[in-house]
Amino acid sequence: MEKIQKMLEELSNLKTDMHNKDFLLTWQKTDAEILATLKTAETLKALYESNVSTKVFETGLAVSQFRDNSTRTRFSFTSACNMLGLAVQDLDEGKSQIAHGETVRETSNMISFLTEVVGIRDDMYLGAGHTYMKEVAASLDDGHKEGVLHQRPTVVNLQCDVDHPTQSMADLAHLKNVFGSIENLRGKKIAMTWAYSPSYGKPLSVPQGIIGLMTRFGMDVTLAYPEGYSLINDVVDTAQTNANKSGGKFQVVNSMEDAFRGADIVYPKSWAPFHVMQRRTELLRSRDNDGLKTLEKECLANNAKYKNWECTEEKMKLTKNGKALYMHCLPADISGVSCKEGEVAASVFDRYRIQTYHEAGYKPFAIAAMILLGRFKEPAQVLERLLASNRKRVGA
Repeated sequence: MEKIQKMLEELSNLKTDMHNKDFLLTWQKTDAEILATLKTAETLKALYESNVSTKVFETGLAVSQFRDNSTRTRFSFTSACNMLGLAVQDLDEGKSQIAHGETVRETSNMISFLTEVVGIRDDMYLGAGHTYMKEVAASLDDGHKEGVLHQRPTVVNLQCDVDHPTQSMADLAHLKNVFGSIENLRGKKIAMTWAYSPSYGKPLSVPQGIIGLMTRFGMDVTLAYPEGYSLINDVVDTAQTNANKSGGKFQVVNSMEDAFRGADIVYPKSWAPFHVMQRRTELLRSRDNDGLKTLEKECLANNAKYKNWECTEEKMKLTKNGKALYMHCLPADISGVSCKEGEVAASVFDRYRIQTYHEAGYKPFAIAAMILLGRFKEPAQVLERLLASNRKRVGA
């Protein structure tokens, strides 16, 4: 309990402006707000593990809108909302009036009468996911201003085409736990590298989220990809700006070996080239199935040129003392297990498998923190009341 009390004191000393605000991109948040999110997530985790109830809502709805397939993030959002006391309702577009042409403005208001948070995953269409979330947010602003909604729900980005903040915040929490503190991350080298996958069309948001967040804490961030697999230029520029401000480093290389050399952390993950995602978006919108099949064939052939971009035992030996921390957002393409050839050798993944599960385990708490900070003006006081009440989550 003393540890939790110390967390609350640290949280109360952070100056933030997150109440009634959305959580869309990590780089839109101040350093204090990122740390407050991390500290709130850690406090909620500590309370939960101490069997203290974290129910801060007596009633209320959380709307879940997933426009792409998901396992970890979908269940993490539901778990987070349940932990806080919210009921979750999926917005299934196929079963709603959206399928009949209902506008975003109308839908956003109709689902939000007694809603505390709207969680959205929209990562399939480059240039559209983040834009859609901003349109939902603007519609909610209008509904609240006109008195339609007695409160304005918080919008949480569960992954878009630009960023995956719930993943990168979970990753940051994991890194803090492994290395002991945020301060200890300064100077640590993290290699965010492209890796071969026998599939195409994977979003850019995970690598963009990593370079956009980790550069804020003085880390040595190396982004590596084969020729032609670049990310969104604005995000790369943001990473460089963050590194300059924090005293860290940021560089782009075209060699997986160079990225791994001396690294403390490696994050090999496949993604589609920026220009491919642009073409894919146009084809998806026009429902050009033949065009999509042709694009997929082209992309898989191009991916196959870089099968050597695999996290192998040999490459891991290049890392600091040959013992870098392996990270992945999951599911990983594991060579000889989930596919013939993929992102990571089976022996490497198996050695770090439990670590990646711990990494994923921070996500429900990161999401819960985003919700709590968006809904309560004095989050430290809210958490203090939970601690003081010591109401058991289960049992007498």
